Amino acid sequence: MRRSSSRTSRAFTLIEVTAVITIMAILAIGVSVFLRLPLQAYQDAQRRASMSDAADTAFTMLKRDLQRALPNSVRVRSVGAAYYLEFLQVRTGGRYRADEPNPRAPAGGNTCPDADGDTFANENVLQFGIADTCLATLGAVQGLTSIIPNRDFLVVYNLGLGFPAADAYASAAGSNRSLITAVAAGAAGENVIAFQGHAFTLESPARRFHVISGPVTYACDPVAGVVRRYAAYAIAAAQPAPPAGAFSLLTDGIDACSITYDQNPANQRTGVVSVWLRFADPAGGAAVSLFQQVQVSNEP
Repeated sequence: MRRSSSRTSRAFTLIEVTAVITIMAILAIGVSVFLRLPLQAYQDAQRRASMSDAADTAFTMLKRDLQRALPNSVRVRSVGAAYYLEFLQVRTGGRYRADEPNPRAPAGGNTCPDADGDTFANENVLQFGIADTCLATLGAVQGLTSIIPNRDFLVVYNLGLGFPAADAYASAAGSNRSLITAVAAGAAGENVIAFQGHAFTLESPARRFHVISGPVTYACDPVAGVVRRYAAYAIAAAQPAPPAGAFSLLTDGIDACSITYDQNPANQRTGVVSVWLRFADPAGGAAVSLFQQVQVSNEP
C-alpha cells in the first residue's frame, strides 16, 4: 500500500522576524537622514515667510498713514532701544478764499465777526494777524462730512519745528492750528468751516489749508518684542514716548529695530522715513531682517 506524502507547514522563526525588523529600522533611519534636511529647510522657509508677512502688514499700514501725514509734522524719538515715529494725520484739505467778496454782502448776514468794521461780511475771507473764526473754501472740500467738529483741527501753512506760529505741535496760542467748531455747505459749491477764534500769522502761498484728525505714533519696542500703532491722544509740543492713547498691536517677535527720518538737503519739501526690523526666530534659527523706506511730502 502506497503511503501518501504529507505537507508540512512552515512558520517564520523569531530570528527571521528580528532580521526583518532590523532591516526596516535601518531603512527608516536612512530615509530620515535624507529627509531631515529638506524638511528642516521647508520649516525654516515657512517661519521666515510668516515673519515677513507680519512685517509687510505693518509696513503697508505705515506707508498708507505716512501718505496722509501733515507736511513737516514727522518726528522721531528714541528711548533706550525703542523708537517712536510720530506725525499728524490729515483728514482732508483744500484752498481758502483770500479776497473779499465782490459784490460785498451786508454785515447782517455774517456768520463770522466783521473783522475790519466796515459793516460788510468778511466770512468768506481768512484773516491773518487778527483773530478770525471761519473761512469759505474755493470749491467743495472733498470728504467734508468726514470732518468731526470739536475734535478735528484746521491747520494753515505748517513749516514744523523751529518756525514760530507755523508749528502745529506748538501750544494752541502760538501754533497754526485751531479747533474746528462747525462745517457747512456754502453758496456756489463752496463750503464754510468755522473754528475757535485764532490769529493765523503766516499765509500759505498756495492758499492751502489742512484738516487734521490728530497725532499718530508707530512704536517699535524690542524689549517687549512688539510694534504698536498709537492714536486718539492729545497733540503735545514735546513728543511723547510712548503716548498715552489707545494702541493696536501690529506685529511681535521683534528683537531689534531702528527708525530714522531724513530730509533731502537739496529739497526740504521731501523727506524719507527709514524703518529696519529684525525678527528673532522662535525655533532658534537665523533672524530675519527687513528694511523699508517711505518718501514723505512736505509741501505745506
